[in-house]
Amino acid sequence: MSDNSKKSPNPVDIHVGARIRLRRNMIGLSQEKLGESLGITFQQIQKYEKGMNRVGASRLQAIANILNVPVTFFFDDMPGQSDKPRGFEEENETTYVVGFLNSSEGIQLARAFAKIGDAKIRRKVLDLVRTLGQEDDAV
Repeated sequence: MSDNSKKSPNPVDIHVGARIRLRRNMIGLSQEKLGESLGITFQQIQKYEKGMNRVGASRLQAIANILNVPVTFFFDDMPGQSDKPRGFEEENETTYVVGFLNSSEGIQLARAFAKIGDAKIRRKVLDLVRTLGQEDDAV
């Protein structure tokens, strides 16, 4: 055994954990409530979400059921997927979007946007956000 007893998390575990956190936040479920539903502590949920602990197959299935998504959701948009050829720009864009959706502001924006029932208003909000984004590019 080497002196390096603390291994860094596996990138797949980090991605799966980030997707658990994303979905949990999207539906407004706390780490405590998710842990309660699984019969584990919120600290264990934190470790899963950070990728520090690997989520076993049966536990991942249980999490998917609680969060009301298919298990494949946790593997969507995973960087380095060889079955999806893509250029660097597209992968960076995907990573950026997933990162934003994992942020507090991204989650709040997605929740608020999803509550807008009128499709015309949603399009106007999207146009507004695009315009504001272009103004930042021009500066």
